[in-house]
Amino acid sequence: MAGAAVVLAVVTAGTGCGQRNTGADDDAAGGRESAARASSPAESASPSPSGPPGALPAPGEVDRIPTPADGLPPVISSIPTKRKVVFLTIDDGWEQDPGFLAQVREQRIPIAAFVTRDAVEARGATDPTAQGGRYLGAGKWDYVRDLREAGATIEDHTLTHPNMPTLGYERQKAEICGTAKLVRKHVGEAPRLFRPPFGSFNTLTRRAAKACGMDALLLWTATVQPGGKIAYQVPDKKLRPGDVLLLHFRPNLSRDFRVLVRKIQRRGFELGNLHAYLEAAGRRP
Repeated sequence: MAGAAVVLAVVTAGTGCGQRNTGADDDAAGGRESAARASSPAESASPSPSGPPGALPAPGEVDRIPTPADGLPPVISSIPTKRKVVFLTIDDGWEQDPGFLAQVREQRIPIAAFVTRDAVEARGATDPTAQGGRYLGAGKWDYVRDLREAGATIEDHTLTHPNMPTLGYERQKAEICGTAKLVRKHVGEAPRLFRPPFGSFNTLTRRAAKACGMDALLLWTATVQPGGKIAYQVPDKKLRPGDVLLLHFRPNLSRDFRVLVRKIQRRGFELGNLHAYLEAAGRRP
């Protein structure tokens, strides 16, 4: 089985929020999706009209993710399964596109949103990728709450999106715990997963995450670029069972999301319920 990537050393990343990739998507057909096709509804990834959205793990399907020897939250970048299932996550919260919300709700697409306070509230330094975005900060926390009610899970991505290893323990804790409190206040349920900005963390980050109630740090195996193009961290440029895909709230999200979902399904993959799979792997989000 494909193992979970449990990382205990310091990891640094590229210059963007999710730029840790080495390979570009080689699906020419996906890259040539017409505007007309991209605007049509994507097929639903969930066969059931009720219950949690997305594919759920079968008994015995998922290997356990071990607890690190130091007792701190593990760092996970993929789910240990051989089933052709991938997991969609989205970061920040700058571009609050109602079309994306409608897709999540109507198509019952499983998504985990890792929110940053400054992005959700459109305060502080603006994310350059969201400049000119039509819906920038328009919905504030109402939009995040609507996502939660549509079936998404809301997770922690700090208050101000700093490079965590540059901060001391107390500052890192304030970033994580501050966002956790806001999510609980506005959404009604505290997050259990933390994604460090830029994928960069150290032992202090994991200590702070534990103090703030996080069960794991979740990274990713591929990012989704404008146009729904997938950029991989593996040389063969292919989806693999258990992959975690990283998107961002940015302009044209609803269009790009339709292209992405269609592409994943065309390759024979299902969209998995991240929390159900993590629970099956022995984690408790």
